[in-house]
Order: sequence, then C-alpha cells, then structure tokens
Amino acid sequence: MTSSEAYSGVWPVAPTPFDEAGGLDLDGQKRVLDCMIDQGVDGICILANYSEQFLLSDAERETLTRLCLEHIGGRVPVIVTCSHFSTGIVEARCRQAAALGAAMVMLMPPYHGAALRADETGIYEHFARAAEAGGLPVMVQDAPLSGVALSIDLLVRMARGIPLLQYFKIETPQTAAKLRALIAAGGDAIVGPFDGEESITLMADLNAGATGTMSSATLPDLIRPVVVDHREGRSAKAAAGYARILPLINFENRQCGWRAAKTVMMEGGVIKSDFVRHPTFPLHPATRTELLEIARSLNPLALTWGR
Repeated sequence: MTSSEAYSGVWPVAPTPFDEAGGLDLDGQKRVLDCMIDQGVDGICILANYSEQFLLSDAERETLTRLCLEHIGGRVPVIVTCSHFSTGIVEARCRQAAALGAAMVMLMPPYHGAALRADETGIYEHFARAAEAGGLPVMVQDAPLSGVALSIDLLVRMARGIPLLQYFKIETPQTAAKLRALIAAGGDAIVGPFDGEESITLMADLNAGATGTMSSATLPDLIRPVVVDHREGRSAKAAAGYARILPLINFENRQCGWRAAKTVMMEGGVIKSDFVRHPTFPLHPATRTELLEIARSLNPLALTWGR
C-alpha cells in the first residue's frame, strides 16, 4: 500500500445496540451503520471496546461481524477488532474478517486481567501471526486498558518487520508526544498514525502528525471537517472548529464513555434503546440530560437522523 492509498480521516467505532431485554438489536445495528455512513465517515470500526465487545458472547460476535460487513457491503471500508489473549483465536478472527470483506483488523496486545501479559517476543509473534492469518493491514491499538506498555522501539520493530502492520491507534497519556516519537523513529513504515479516545486530544495529535482519528459515533460528522481543514492547511479554522465541539467530546469521554453514542442515537431515533448490559449501568438521568443539552447545541446528525 502506498502512502497515497493509506487509510486516513475519521473512523468511528460502531456501538452495539441491545433491546430492553438485553438481546442484540440486529435491525438497530443496521440503522446505526446506515447513520454512520450518512455522517460522512471515512471508515467504520466494529467490535471495539466502545462496541462493548467485552459484553458479547462468541456467537454474538460472529453474528455481528457477518451482519455488519454484509450490510455495509463495501460502502465504506471496515476495521474489525480481533483482540484476544489467545493468538489462535486472534488468527481465526482475522481469517473470518478477511473472508467477509474487512479492510483491516485491529488488535490490542495480548493481556488478561491485571497481571497476565506476554513479553515482547510474544507480542511481536502475536501480531505477526495475526497479519499472516488474515492477510489484511493490521492496526495496533495502544490503549491503557490493556495495561501493556508498548515501547517506541517495539512498535517500530513490528512496523518494519511485519509488512502488513502499518497502522497505530495511540491512546496513551501524552498521545501527541508518542505519535511524534513513533513517526520520527519509524519513518515510512508508519503508514497510518491514528489517535483515539473519542478524539479528545485531536488538535495536538494532528499537529504531531496523526493522519486519522477513531472517535465514537456521536459526532463524527462534526469532527471530520476539523480533520479535513487541518490536512488542507487551514489550521486556524480547524482549531476553531475543534474548540466549538470540544465540550461534547469532553463530556462524552469523561462523563459517559460508550453510553453517550447510544443515548444520542436513541434520542435521534436511530435505535430504540440505549440499554447497556450488567455489570455496567445506564447513565444517571442528570448526566443524560446534560449530555443531550450539549449535543442539541451542536446538532450532530445522530441526534436527528431517525426523526
């Protein structure tokens, strides 16, 4: 893949809607995907942490992988998150994603609980086997949730030694500094430096060289103009646009988590319920009210799409 063909831009995570009994809302999932495409996204990521992947059974995950890729049908490229501690399970997930038409797979490093980690050799081989199994570009998700410290040296060694490992979603504290160091050390091997965390540090990360961002599905239609303005050299306009939407991004990231997108989409008629599975809990009514007040001041598409 040449740099001119590299994936970039805004790739939000698709939420997983449930019905009020806690079952998968498959019709709602299709509407979520249609809404996201109408938001003008550059691509969609499925089965990530903001999709509540840790609350899904293996059978549900397989159902959703197939449904999402078939329903999107190539309208936009799709990243399938395939993270698991078991390398064998990751390989099977990557093969399935490739067979169903995914454009890329995303993995966190292997971890389990608070203390079970692979060493650097195990991490390297885990990602190499995933790339070989699926034959797709691989995005490394460098997120605090895993508890694994991925050094710049290791990331660059993987980028240079695993041809398909080309993309990096950096979500650690001081993301911009890590992105800047990764790009400087890795050079052309770093095809797609992305940030995440609902784009909460987007301007600093774009200034550091990020070419993509993985937001939630709450307001990608408002985030994308910021990315485009920055890419095309309109830095002051990008900064002003970002300042305008930052209150909603901040409230989502710090007060709501993945529940924000589902609540906004329910209010906007995209889905019927913003149910979350136990042991997580719905937003407090006061938090929900404040979220929707901020959202209404910006009028993202998700808030009106189904009305």
